[in-house]
Amino acid sequence: MAFTSLTFIAFITAVVLLTHAMPSPRARALVLLGANAVFIGSYVNSPLQVLPLLAFLILGFGAIEAVRRTRSVKVLGLALVLFLAVFIVLKKFSFLDAAWLLPFPYLLVGLSYILFRVLHLMIDAQQGELERPVSPLGFLNYACNFLTFTAGPIQRYPDHAESAARPLKLDADQVFQAFARIIKGFVKVGVVSAIANWLFDSMSGRLLDASVASPYFAYLALYIGTATVYTVYLYANFAGYMDIVIGLGNLLGMNLPENFNRPFQARSFLDFWSRWHMSLSDWFKTYLFNPLLRVLAGHVTSPAAAPYLGVIAFFITFLVMGVWHGTTLVFVVYGLLMGAGASLNKLWQVHMTRRLGKKGYKAVAERPLYATLARGMTFTYFALALTCLWVEMPQLQLLAGRLGVGGLLLSFVVLSVLAGVMLQAWDALVSLSVGVRDLALRTSHGVVARNLVLAAQILLIATVASFFHKAPEFVYRAF
Repeated sequence: MAFTSLTFIAFITAVVLLTHAMPSPRARALVLLGANAVFIGSYVNSPLQVLPLLAFLILGFGAIEAVRRTRSVKVLGLALVLFLAVFIVLKKFSFLDAAWLLPFPYLLVGLSYILFRVLHLMIDAQQGELERPVSPLGFLNYACNFLTFTAGPIQRYPDHAESAARPLKLDADQVFQAFARIIKGFVKVGVVSAIANWLFDSMSGRLLDASVASPYFAYLALYIGTATVYTVYLYANFAGYMDIVIGLGNLLGMNLPENFNRPFQARSFLDFWSRWHMSLSDWFKTYLFNPLLRVLAGHVTSPAAAPYLGVIAFFITFLVMGVWHGTTLVFVVYGLLMGAGASLNKLWQVHMTRRLGKKGYKAVAERPLYATLARGMTFTYFALALTCLWVEMPQLQLLAGRLGVGGLLLSFVVLSVLAGVMLQAWDALVSLSVGVRDLALRTSHGVVARNLVLAAQILLIATVASFFHKAPEFVYRAF
């Protein structure tokens, strides 16, 4: 069930109305359970296709309860290994022999995010952070919440439980803000990502056609353009989806966590990942990076080596985060690029701090030219690394062979400069538009202006939809 389809709009309207008709926490939980079942059912053609998902959920629930009752590190370790092994088999990782795979088609959507939620509950249970058992109903609604089922955000269980138990009360302004957030999400998905996706399809088709011979610099320019529009497409598609689900969550009394915070304002790769897919970054920071750093610190006691422990921990964390995105070899390359980017960024910070001191490094980083180039380089590294998300391994080899090391370096330099300038120009345009909006709100006391803005956005969505007929599929559902 696509989030931008008329079917989903009718579905969510019914869910919102039922939720507000029966606002008690128990009734809302049952409405959510039914909505989750309908949503998941829309992805399958037969009951058999949902059985592996049900088995995965039962295994996860049993593992959480076993760890909670024993508080044993050994039981936690066994549960983690078993659950991860089942996940790898169900996701059909490419290194597995066919004998390990289930011999029938089944639902893959949602498995990755269920994994994160179950691991979070297992670890918290062992550490004594679950004050009481998780009920089967609470677990199913947490693990299979239809708003976050396909691509997050990854909400912590205590936050979910607190929202579920809180009385459902919305005033007129909260309802308007929720609708405004939803419409903004549809603009990102149905307008910006639709246009970027159309450009990407056209450009990538020519770029990856091995039978077409292009002049070297024309091919390089085409690659830079393709990588750029894909990055815009991915951001608008993913961030727009988040706007939609967070706005819908507000209407249903759920406080879902934010997943984006102006990522292209980041001046470093590490800062970027504190702004992009934030719930994923926070999960890996809590459950992989911090424990790994503690283990390394316990084994390496040299003060001189201490700053470099973060380099190792960042590389491993971002490697795993990158590999999580897919099951084939090209995602290993993506993970290596993510790990390399984070590690090099940390090494640069250590080097500059030792050379200039914290205040000196901060002063240099605030210089306009440095900040502009840093933003451009951050965007560029991410955009070029994202190539791994839209090619297969043979196509990546084709690109690398045609561009060569020199072409890749030149692509990085050219796009870094262009991106730095364009991002600064975009900031100025946004600042101007915000000023015009605020002036309109003040002169009309807010009501007329905000409704006109909302109407204009809806008209824009309808106009673009008439050209493309439907919004692009949600891209992160595939990861």
